[in-house]
Amino acid sequence: MRIALFATCLVDGMFPSVGRATVRLLERLGHEVVVPEAQVCCGQMHVNTGYLADALPVVRNHVRAFDTADVVVAPSGSCVGSVRHQQAMVGEHAGDHGLADDARALAGRTYELTELLVDVLGLEDVGAWYPHRVTYHPTCHSLRMLRVGDRPLTLLRHVEDLDLVELPQAESCCGFGGTFALKNHAVSSAMLEDKVRNIVSTGASVCTAGDSSCLMHIGGGLSRLQSGTRAVHLAEVLAGTRAEPWGAGS
Repeated sequence: MRIALFATCLVDGMFPSVGRATVRLLERLGHEVVVPEAQVCCGQMHVNTGYLADALPVVRNHVRAFDTADVVVAPSGSCVGSVRHQQAMVGEHAGDHGLADDARALAGRTYELTELLVDVLGLEDVGAWYPHRVTYHPTCHSLRMLRVGDRPLTLLRHVEDLDLVELPQAESCCGFGGTFALKNHAVSSAMLEDKVRNIVSTGASVCTAGDSSCLMHIGGGLSRLQSGTRAVHLAEVLAGTRAEPWGAGS
């Protein structure tokens, strides 16, 4: 299968290893991955802060960048949530019904990584090896907008030598929420404190999730505590094998 990677702004700008891990995983599974060069932002941050007019050209560019792709994948529940639930709305709000129709069509073939692996490719075991004690944080957008359910946990349970431990109050928000963490920093910090306390209580050496944004927030909290627990994207957990661990030449 030929799969277009929607890298996302945060991965492209701050966590490129997540994009590389996604490519490596899918290529190991026998698929061709292309990265459309015209892609930039999906417009989520504009919509979330109320700038619909400014979001319009951004959404147009995103839809155009992926218009020839049969299947699109992103290592981000948040950004896929924006493609599914915001882009057509931006077109309709501007009176551009053609854009809205194209956005809806693109949304129908855009998948979060675990959705692609489990629902489209029919996989539960991707041949990964990750010899660490891991706990999983279900991010709000993947949990509530995309309803990925137990797909990430199913994949993690099949990773060789991975010790998966349950996260207390797993479905509670980590407190990031984009600009929420800036505009409501006191509340955000209190939510993060609860999340980090629960992560540390598991004794896990790694907290994984499907969104780099939440992991950036959680990772900061873990680092400030000098907890020894790392925040690692799910794609990076799934990318390594016993023969070629992730990080070796990645």
